[in-house]
Amino acid sequence: MKCATLLILGLLLCAALLSAAQKQSGKTKTKKVKNKQKAPIDQQEELVLPKAESCKAASCKLPECRCSDNVLPRTKFQGKESEIPQFVTITFDDAVNAVNYAQYELLFSGLTNPDGCTASGTFFLSHEYTDYVRVNALYRAGHEIALHSVTHGDGTDYWRAADVATIEREFGDQLQMLQAFAKVDPQSVQGMRLPFLQISGNNSFAAAKRLGLSYDSSWPTQQFKDPAMWPYTLDYLSKQDCQIGPCPDAAIPGFWVNPMVTWTDTEGYSCSMIDACVYPPEDKVDALFDWMLENFNRHYEGNRAPFGMYLHAAWFSRGRNYFAAFKKFIHHLNTYPDVYLTGIARMLEYVKKPVLGAPFKGCPAMPAAACHAVQCHVQKLSTGEERYMNVCDKCPAVYPWLGNPLGQQRL
Repeated sequence: MKCATLLILGLLLCAALLSAAQKQSGKTKTKKVKNKQKAPIDQQEELVLPKAESCKAASCKLPECRCSDNVLPRTKFQGKESEIPQFVTITFDDAVNAVNYAQYELLFSGLTNPDGCTASGTFFLSHEYTDYVRVNALYRAGHEIALHSVTHGDGTDYWRAADVATIEREFGDQLQMLQAFAKVDPQSVQGMRLPFLQISGNNSFAAAKRLGLSYDSSWPTQQFKDPAMWPYTLDYLSKQDCQIGPCPDAAIPGFWVNPMVTWTDTEGYSCSMIDACVYPPEDKVDALFDWMLENFNRHYEGNRAPFGMYLHAAWFSRGRNYFAAFKKFIHHLNTYPDVYLTGIARMLEYVKKPVLGAPFKGCPAMPAAACHAVQCHVQKLSTGEERYMNVCDKCPAVYPWLGNPLGQQRL
């Protein structure tokens, strides 16, 4: 019970951090949108989903289905754990701006995976204060662009109570914004993370599937971190512990959960994100590095489940040596012959078709998405505020927002 309490406290710290981070910068664009989403559910319509049953391995087969209690990619890999490639998924939440974009460039500069492919991370973007020109640059550099909502909501209550229609609007509108303003192909956007990691039971996952997404990464696990939990689908009932409910109990076939396997801080408490750790090490490069390595080795020396490094860039400003230690650590991992730094979607490609040794036969193609940077001065209609945004090619008429994702002038 004490651990769960500290996890919640840590998440509140994260919320305070992201609030500060979102006050930093802003810029954006417009274009004709190829809509990935399905027709939204009517506000009054209740989505009825079948109850999930316990998973039976005989009826749940890759690449479409995976039970939540499988501890290895394939049972025949038992005893060959050291031959399983170790994936490291580095994810950043919230707005991309001039300051943190420079940090991202420094972190990933020169990193190449053992197969010769460029190392990459996943960026769960929120709309407000995001610089879409820099999002375009991350996208063209091979990073995964994922969804974190338009408004970021009004706290955990908003997301806990969100119906399917609300979630479809928040994330469906964001898909349109990314295509119009950053020239991100909506078909390349596969995942989402809910603000404050606050899911709304079945609604979160049903809405994500309706939008054409393939995975969610919002659900922490304390119980399944040694051995660490592998990604799984919601065809059947999940055995994952529910730290921040309500958690799903419906069958949502083919939709993947990338569980946020918690870290352990210096006092032994679990933290869902690096910046949610209540008791981090002292602010020294070596102490921070050793702590990161200890958490990594629980995966690397164990069942090789993907190792998640989840944080907000604002964490780097909390200590003099946080950024240097983080950079030293991921560059250290890049010296391993069997460690792959990839986005979550790329890692899931492996989970669907796992092999021992080298995980892929080739490198993903870099997207061609030329962007002519434009700075826009527009008004946010809901508040009357003046906003500046950086976008690709053409400015919207007004500040894009929920219900008006393309920023079209209202008569």
